[in-house]
Amino acid sequence: MTAPSAPATHPGPAGAAAPDGTPPEVRRLQALATRHTTPCGDGDLVWHAWGPAVPGQPPLVLLHGGSGSWTHWVRNIEDLVAAGHQVWVPDLPGFGESALPPAGADADALVEPLCEGMRALWGPQPCDLVGFSFGGMVAGLLLADHPELARQLVIVGAPAMGVVPHRQFELKGWRHLPPDQQPQVHRHNLAVLMLQDPALIEGLALGLHVANVVRDRMPRRRLAHTDILARSLPRVTCPVHAIYGRNDALYKRWIVELEAAFRAVVPDFRGLDFIPEAGHWVQFEQPRPFMAALLAALADGAQPAAAPLAAGR
Repeated sequence: MTAPSAPATHPGPAGAAAPDGTPPEVRRLQALATRHTTPCGDGDLVWHAWGPAVPGQPPLVLLHGGSGSWTHWVRNIEDLVAAGHQVWVPDLPGFGESALPPAGADADALVEPLCEGMRALWGPQPCDLVGFSFGGMVAGLLLADHPELARQLVIVGAPAMGVVPHRQFELKGWRHLPPDQQPQVHRHNLAVLMLQDPALIEGLALGLHVANVVRDRMPRRRLAHTDILARSLPRVTCPVHAIYGRNDALYKRWIVELEAAFRAVVPDFRGLDFIPEAGHWVQFEQPRPFMAALLAALADGAQPAAAPLAAGR
C-alpha cells in the first residue's frame, strides 16, 4: 500500500468560487474557513476547517448527511469554534465539491478515502467524530474498520439501526422536471424528511438543500434502508453517544426502539438524547438545544468509561 499524498492547504477564503445564489450565511462562513484537499478517486476530497488547533484536544470532525455538503452544519460551526474546538467538515466523496470515490456508490465506498484523508491531515492523532444521518452511518462503518481514527463518536439522526420495518417516508423525484417545477418538489422533500416545522423550509433551508442536491452524484444509495450501522457498531471501541430529533421522519413511532438498539450493539454506549420539537435535521431545526446536547456528549466522551461496580455493592 502506498502512502497517501500530502494534503493541500489553501489558506484564506474558501468561498471565492462560490456560485451565484449562495446564501450569505454560507459565504460568510466560507470566508472564515481554510480549504484543504486530500486525494479521492480521480480528484480531491475537500475539507473545510475553522478555528486554530487546540493543544491537547483532537480536531472535531463533522460528517454531513446524504445529498448534502458541509452546509448541513451551517448553524453549528461557529458555536463549536467558540466552545474551543477546531472544526473540520469535509464534503463527503460524491457530494459537494468532492470527487467520487474510486469505487462503489454507497456509504461503504467512502471509508477508505476518508481514512486516508484523516491520516494525511493529522497523522496518528485521533479525532472526535460526529456524523449526521448518512454521515453517521459512514462514521460507524469507518470506525468499525479503523477504530484508531477517533477518540469518540457522536451519531446524529443516523439510519440503518434495524428498528424500522419499512421506509417511513417517500421523496419525490425532481431531476426530470423543468426548472420552474423543481422548487415545489424540494419543499415537499424537506417537509417529509428533513424538518418538522414547515415555517423553516423557505429561505436558508431551501437554499442550502437546492445547492446540495444538484451536486449529489451518488443517487443510488441503498444501505440506509438496511441494518448495516447496527451490524458495524459492535466493532467501534470508543465511547458512542447518539442525538436524534424527537420527531425524526426516519423513525416516526419506531423511534422509541432506538435506545435499546444502541445499547444492544455498542460496547461503550454513553446515552441517547432526544431533542424536542425537532425533525431529522435536528442540528439545523433546534441548534441551541442540539448544541447543549452535543457539547455535553463530547465532554463525557472524552472521559474513560466508569468502572463497573463490584458484585454485591
